[in-house]
Amino acid sequence: MRRKVNNRNMPPADFMYKSKDLSKFINYVMERGKKNVAEKIVYGVMDDLKEAAKVKDPIEVFDLALRNVGPMMEVRSRRIGGATYQVPRELKPERRIAVAMRWIVAAAKSKKGSPMRKKLTNELIAASKNEGDAIKKRDNTHKMAEANRAFAHFAW
Repeated sequence: MRRKVNNRNMPPADFMYKSKDLSKFINYVMERGKKNVAEKIVYGVMDDLKEAAKVKDPIEVFDLALRNVGPMMEVRSRRIGGATYQVPRELKPERRIAVAMRWIVAAAKSKKGSPMRKKLTNELIAASKNEGDAIKKRDNTHKMAEANRAFAHFAW
């Protein structure tokens, strides 16, 4: 049986909003090690959120979007006796946030025709309203987990 991992390396809180989640989100947006570019995009998104959502603190909208997108359950493949079953599992809070960030960034990247800043802003606003591609992905994951509930006893 695996031991619990004690030292999870968390990036330090970002300098503008003092949020560890936002710092992690910047790392998800980053491509080819260009953190400056990712910071410009994310801080631009925060400015756009402040204007578009008409809120004082854009971190509230960001946190709401993460909570809405984060799935409660996921399915993992498990091989038993020559057959592979999709076994539903509950997610830990850290993984929930990581998966939510990954889905939001992937949904923004999948759209074409506008700058990343605009696509990310639209996706975060949609996710905070329980709409958008990342929310569809969460719903599909929950449906898969519900459909395979009969195999829950195979969970390890």
